[in-house]
Amino acid sequence: MTAIKLKSPVLEGLSDEEFYLFCAANRDLRIERDANHQITIMPPTNSETGSSNSELNRQLANWNVDTELGKTFDSSSGFTLRTGAMLSPDASWIAQARWDALSADERRGFARICPDFVVELLSPTDRLTDAMRKMEHWLEAGARLGWLIAPDTESVYVFEPEQPVRPVVGFDQKLVAGPLLPGFELELQRLRLK
Repeated sequence: MTAIKLKSPVLEGLSDEEFYLFCAANRDLRIERDANHQITIMPPTNSETGSSNSELNRQLANWNVDTELGKTFDSSSGFTLRTGAMLSPDASWIAQARWDALSADERRGFARICPDFVVELLSPTDRLTDAMRKMEHWLEAGARLGWLIAPDTESVYVFEPEQPVRPVVGFDQKLVAGPLLPGFELELQRLRLK
């Protein structure tokens, strides 16, 4: 099952508030909007991908509980970026100082901030080229670290600003987040499809 792109001048002309209301009225759908206001509706994830995503979020949230360095968000969270896009990563983290600097209004709806750290989990129906493009969009919007994880091939693509994409092959290792998330190491073997 592939994503559906909606083309309509009415939908593309929605303000941020109107787009939020559109998403709220269709809360059973996974909806994103790119910088050109093109709306994409994505199918639900399959059960294996959902299980991997749950494990990914558990590990990130547990690290954050221990360190209290920021806020974690799951795949249901949308963010309005300075590019005009509203994207929803599978897992993300924002440094506490950046989150605290947002006003109450900026936190409501789809928070007007780009996460510092984003993770996208490739499902079997996702196209790698589309996912790579989305990761580049995250970096352009201000993300400082991004991981694109492909459980089918046990591969990870690490994205950092002004650095070439770095592939990591094999899930028999831990993926280290470096200085941005000190001490966070993702146990990749727990994301293996079984």
